[in-house]
Amino acid sequence: MTQDVWLPLPPEEIKGLPEGPNYLFWDGGRQEFPGDPADCAVYVVPYMRREPVKIRPLRAMTGLRVIQTLTAGVDDITANLGLVAPGVRLCNARGVHETSTAELALTLTLASLRGIPGFVRAQDEEHWQGVFRPALADRTVLIVGYGAIGSAIEDRLAAFEVERVIRVARSGRTTARGAVHPFTELPALLPEADVVILSTPLTDETRGLVDAGFLARMKDGALLVNVARGPVVDTGALLGELAGGRLTAALDVTDPEPLPPGHPLWRAPGVLITPHVGGPSSAFRPRAERLLVDQLTRFVNHEPLRDVVLTTGA
Repeated sequence: MTQDVWLPLPPEEIKGLPEGPNYLFWDGGRQEFPGDPADCAVYVVPYMRREPVKIRPLRAMTGLRVIQTLTAGVDDITANLGLVAPGVRLCNARGVHETSTAELALTLTLASLRGIPGFVRAQDEEHWQGVFRPALADRTVLIVGYGAIGSAIEDRLAAFEVERVIRVARSGRTTARGAVHPFTELPALLPEADVVILSTPLTDETRGLVDAGFLARMKDGALLVNVARGPVVDTGALLGELAGGRLTAALDVTDPEPLPPGHPLWRAPGVLITPHVGGPSSAFRPRAERLLVDQLTRFVNHEPLRDVVLTTGA
């Protein structure tokens, strides 16, 4: 029996897709579906679409066996698993976004420390004014969420002569680079960091992790960089610290998101905002295609799938 695979990239543009499935293109940009959702066995979730678009066909996908995201985070899908029958494997896109997201984390860090937003505004006004700014060199950087993206961020920090990298994840462990501390040790570690980079998934444990207490423990003048998910940070608590000028922030993600016009974060002092662009870069497409070819080959050959986050009903 032929099984449908819904792809958010045109299948004819992806070299190496295995034979067998019936590939249908749906990127969420049109209202009509490419086929009967009940015939879909593998649903590759449209990329860079809002949650209502991503989940719209799920209830009707009664024959679904695999949900494959093209994002590292899967919180928008896990929040809607009530729409999915038992036995469906949910897989994330580990290996697709590490390069691009780590690049942006370093871009935000360097731009904030060196005052690039101020220089851009001065350029608009044709105003030449040199200032003395902190460097990334000789700083202590704390990475909260030391998975594939956190590790990729440390790869890139190595070239900038940082004094120390502190690694924190949900559970502690030892790596070739050194210790990874558990979340329980964050209160003692935060005062040591000049830069705190968030790259953790959004879960019940991490939602609101960066609250008033977390921020209060950060040292005066520290920089908070968020390339994780907006709700990891308590926006109200962050606004309080920014208003007082004690901390600065660089945010690729916000809560709410998209950030609406008139929101106080837009004009808060010491904040740099990018519109959730950690993943979408020229690095995305080739890595996404390699993931899909490998994963679908595994599916067709009845081999174990990569990066299974959970199986519904298990």
